[in-house]
Amino acid sequence: MDFVGSLKGLYHYSLAALGALIYGFPSKKLFVFGVTGTKGKSTVIELIDAILEAAGKKTALVSSVHIKIGADITKNSSSMTMPGRLFLQRFLRQAVKAKCDYAFIEVTSQGVLQFRHKFINFDAVMVTNLHKEHIEAHGSYKNYLAAKCRFFKDALRSSKKPKYFFINEAMRDRECFEVVEDIKYFSRENFIHNELAQRYALSSEEAKKLVSSWLQNDFNLENVAAAVAFAKSQNISWDVIFKTLENFRGVPGRMDIVQKSPFFVVVDYAHTPDSLEAVYKSFEVSPEKLIAVLGAAGGGRDKWKREAMGHLAAKYANRIILTNEDPYDESPEEILNNLEKGISEDLLNRPVVERILDRRLAIAKAISYAVPGDVVIITGKGSEPWMHLANGIKIPWSDKKIVEEAIDNNKVNVDYGNLKV
Repeated sequence: MDFVGSLKGLYHYSLAALGALIYGFPSKKLFVFGVTGTKGKSTVIELIDAILEAAGKKTALVSSVHIKIGADITKNSSSMTMPGRLFLQRFLRQAVKAKCDYAFIEVTSQGVLQFRHKFINFDAVMVTNLHKEHIEAHGSYKNYLAAKCRFFKDALRSSKKPKYFFINEAMRDRECFEVVEDIKYFSRENFIHNELAQRYALSSEEAKKLVSSWLQNDFNLENVAAAVAFAKSQNISWDVIFKTLENFRGVPGRMDIVQKSPFFVVVDYAHTPDSLEAVYKSFEVSPEKLIAVLGAAGGGRDKWKREAMGHLAAKYANRIILTNEDPYDESPEEILNNLEKGISEDLLNRPVVERILDRRLAIAKAISYAVPGDVVIITGKGSEPWMHLANGIKIPWSDKKIVEEAIDNNKVNVDYGNLKV
């Protein structure tokens, strides 16, 4: 690390220490659970929070979607999944003051780099999954993985006993996590076969359909498996878990189905190739029925994945509208150029491609194209409340609200044959 990097590290470490001192090391006074991973963190935390609340526990959480302390819930409008500058210690202090039993925190790799997890005594930590992400910020995927592992290793030093460590079965061979002897592994397969199929004498397909009835599709099976693994470690009864899963209706901006008829409209946060493909595949429609509104990761970062995301959109959709997401100080046109390179490579299935930088207009145009049976999938921002432009400018934003407005406007003079909308 260079001199400037060392100074920055010292600054962030000092802030973490100062926060703990000012707020009296509040993590020692309640159960703190940290969830890290490339995707699924928000859904896992929100699921666990719902289950624990149903079991009579008082909870607090910080996710990229919500900040919650007991019954007080506010939208996370900070544009940061894991806010800094003393926020976490203040949040934990408020949770203690509100007599919460549990606090759930989304832990990001960049938050770890800035020591935001330091001086928090974790009782439990979880890794949901790991995929290529934030490569520019970390310098390499190896460094990104190292940041996730550092969080896991630091949690070992927590003074809490017992401590719980949860890892996705798919990452069993990751050496850096082997520093922990007693790891609880979870997987969608185990959840389907052991928790559902055997318990209710169902076939695997019937078990998958059961989950789909809770969460619209089996997209969230892995997240459900993770949440159930933690709930069981806390001796929550299966009846409480099952009832909560039945009533859970998802997380805003995560596979958020705004409309089902006469055509589906879906808003999702998908911002990696893996998550984007999972969203497209979950609806099992032919390309001519799928309309994609696609941006890319924020300007100035993760440029490597833009062509890959364009390629996936061309694979699954017959019509693609490229638009702004969070360009920051990078040229929006250049970001769209990168996306379109991936689309151009797919010569066997060249979809209709439009470039509409105004995201509001792009969404409205996608809605106007849809006919009964189509699926319109709008990805990238999910429930994020701001769009970030050049020179530090940010404007209030809501993909879902804009979708709802576009649907209402589209209903005014639309006639699908004999079907009036």
